[in-house]
Amino acid sequence: MYGSVLTPEHMVYLAGAFYVAGMAITNQIILRLLILAGTCVYLIYYAIIGDTPLWEAIYVSLLIGIANIGGLSSLIARQSRLAIPRAHADIFYDFPRLPPGDFRALMKLAKRYTVEQDTQVTLEGEMGEKLYFVLKGATLVRKGEQAFVLPPKLFLGEVSFLTGVPSSASAWLEEGAEVLEWQFDDLRRKCARNPRFNLALEAAISLDLAAKVARSMGESSVHVDNIPSPMVNALSDVRRN
Repeated sequence: MYGSVLTPEHMVYLAGAFYVAGMAITNQIILRLLILAGTCVYLIYYAIIGDTPLWEAIYVSLLIGIANIGGLSSLIARQSRLAIPRAHADIFYDFPRLPPGDFRALMKLAKRYTVEQDTQVTLEGEMGEKLYFVLKGATLVRKGEQAFVLPPKLFLGEVSFLTGVPSSASAWLEEGAEVLEWQFDDLRRKCARNPRFNLALEAAISLDLAAKVARSMGESSVHVDNIPSPMVNALSDVRRN
């Protein structure tokens, strides 16, 4: 039956074509689908090429196929919206560089809460221990004698996290602000175990840094001589000026 449609020689060429096409594509899901198609063709080939099936080759190809299916399932799950935790589905689009699977992993390490009073979260010149993402509320940033108010949807403490150097500015969250908080150590352990997660997180933070640079070029900072540490007073001074 097979001989009238596709000869064994043709099957070898077809399987090889699937493998070559897969290796030429950078999309991991398509790559694995093409490799899986080639493996299936080889399985049929090993079953019909001789008087008896080539069981050893069939077993090895089956193992390769099963491993490939496992990796393919993991990739699809990572990209699927089903991976987004319901408790944080409302903020998924605030992290445009994170695939659903990486977003889920990041949220597992996060503490989400509302600030009950004006709170300082970073101190210029000192090492940070926590990374923050402001969901709602204003942030006061002071660097030297310059101060400015930033809108939400931004990271705080990201410079210390990425570079391991002291914070480049002091920052306060206003009362009522909603924030996500991570411990540096937790994130670094996760990044060390999962290079793909590390790349995704660095991409999200880099996008945030680029937005901050663009914002700083388009807005003038407010100069004040002495900003009181309570944010409520600092904000009133900055806005008055």
